[in-house]
Amino acid sequence: MRADRLLSILLILQTKGRQTARELATDLEVSERTIYRDFDALSSAGVPVYAERGPGGGCFLLESYRTELTGLTQDEVSAFFMLSIPTPLVELGLDQDLKSALLKLSAALPDILRRDGINSHERIHLDPSSWFQLEIPTTHLSTIQRGLKVDCQIEMTYQLPFGAQINQLVEPFGLVAKDNEWYFIFSGDENVGVVRLSNILEVKLTDVKFHMPDRFKLVEFWQAWCLQRENNRPVFEAKVRIKSDLLEILRLFRAPVLQGAQENEQVILDDWRELILRFETFEEARKQLLSFGSAVEVLSPISLRKSIQDFAHQVVKLYKQENSPYNQVS
Repeated sequence: MRADRLLSILLILQTKGRQTARELATDLEVSERTIYRDFDALSSAGVPVYAERGPGGGCFLLESYRTELTGLTQDEVSAFFMLSIPTPLVELGLDQDLKSALLKLSAALPDILRRDGINSHERIHLDPSSWFQLEIPTTHLSTIQRGLKVDCQIEMTYQLPFGAQINQLVEPFGLVAKDNEWYFIFSGDENVGVVRLSNILEVKLTDVKFHMPDRFKLVEFWQAWCLQRENNRPVFEAKVRIKSDLLEILRLFRAPVLQGAQENEQVILDDWRELILRFETFEEARKQLLSFGSAVEVLSPISLRKSIQDFAHQVVKLYKQENSPYNQVS
């Protein structure tokens, strides 16, 4: 809307000072011609905005035309300027709203506090993302979000382990973003359930209203559910020896395979280290450890060690087939 854009121009000029028409057009995703028309509209409304052409020129607002926000300390302002737009808000489509709100607050700060805040923003960057993060689809996020806003039931089809599917009419209770993945909390068949958004195949918003129970508190439910899930998580332990170089790499990238690992602090032969790793299943342990090749050796249990040996022999046998045309050197 134009009114929002006019306000954004004022706030940008208050916050950043003199800007070129091109910079404003880029920030607001409009043409330079639109920016000049907006300046004419602001000027006609009595707002002291000016545009100067040539080197050193640009668009600016009279210094005296501003409001001030008092009561914030220097440390509070520094913390405020370190804020970044979290990925979940981007996926919910609220990133521009938060950016606009931050800009409005910033524009109302006294000059000395704003300078301190900008300095903090330019010197300290908070990056909450993990290395090599896989993009998880959020196809049905907007539909579920609408259901939460209007308190309407949702018809949902989601996938269970081993390919089974369930179609269910549910009441949407909430959305939670955890570790780059969305979880949908719903009520169905008088029980409150949780499903990963990535496991939802289809959603359809109905016009059937429901009443959100007053006793349900999303944060309390989620914390209790996570605690129960962690306590009930199956654990398969494997004692391994691992090359120190690989261990450092896994630590650097916070590899999930090291979650809950116990290390023997003593360095053993040829710069190896002993670890006890935890997996959910035998199969998961075998799959993960095979991927590390000769940089990891399973010490126990013997069943896992024998299974990995068997897989390794099968791979070697496959690649050593003499009659394979791919083994012929040209």
